Amino acid sequence: MSEIDESSAPLIEHLAELRTRIIKAVAAFLVGMIVCFTVAEPILEFIAEPIAEVLRARGQPAQLIFTAPQEKFFVLIRISVIAGFALSFPVIAHQLWRFVAPGLYKTEQRAFLPFIVASPALFTLGAAFAHYVVTPLAMNFFIGFSDAIPALVNVVTGTVPVGVVEDEELRTVFLGSVRESLDLSLKFIFAFGLCFQLPVLLTLMGLAGLVSAEGLGNVRKYAVVAILVLAALVTPPDVITQLILFTVVYGLYEISIWLVRIVERRKERELRAAGLLDEDESL
Repeated sequence: MSEIDESSAPLIEHLAELRTRIIKAVAAFLVGMIVCFTVAEPILEFIAEPIAEVLRARGQPAQLIFTAPQEKFFVLIRISVIAGFALSFPVIAHQLWRFVAPGLYKTEQRAFLPFIVASPALFTLGAAFAHYVVTPLAMNFFIGFSDAIPALVNVVTGTVPVGVVEDEELRTVFLGSVRESLDLSLKFIFAFGLCFQLPVLLTLMGLAGLVSAEGLGNVRKYAVVAILVLAALVTPPDVITQLILFTVVYGLYEISIWLVRIVERRKERELRAAGLLDEDESL
């Protein structure tokens, strides 16, 4: 019985530590969400700015509509949740690291710590690329299929003031929904943010010995096809946008090969220093 009690004590301590870390992470997230809700309107305007620029260029008023009384409120809640998580991510990552780090060797801590920093940085870079480059191109492509709204036409009702002769042609105009426009913009942000994680993912796999620089180079032609398919799936049927995504992701793939090669060379030096690998041998 005493042996069982002694073995269960570390488990109880780990569970108590995990509970403490989770409570702190959830508290940080709730605080971040509340803070972001107070500035949700400016965040929404920032995310919708690419659509607004396209509409202004077409001579249309830069405005979005909501078709249900509660639609905009829940859009602001959604923005608060996403932005709150992004704001509290450093605290959440710190709590996760404080829980995991004691179980790692010093060398493992030094190996994984750069990836914890690089991952959110690359996601932010990918999100910025999506917002400032991809989303304007995509919105211009999609909205370009609609007809421009005459200045005298009421944007909401589509009616023409008295005394103005209305065209007999059928018009298809863009009246953007707040929720649907936000969803499309967020899809681009998350898609490119995740694509920019490619160097982190492949380098970690190289560190674990799951992939090698030579192997990644040998399957380069298959990677090109996969990236082309990815570009066709996550971007509109616009050749320019697809080429931009392909160029960026393929460049990240080549950078990943270079990073994996650096990891392999470092592992070789460590093994040679430990006498586990001869000078004429390689991994």
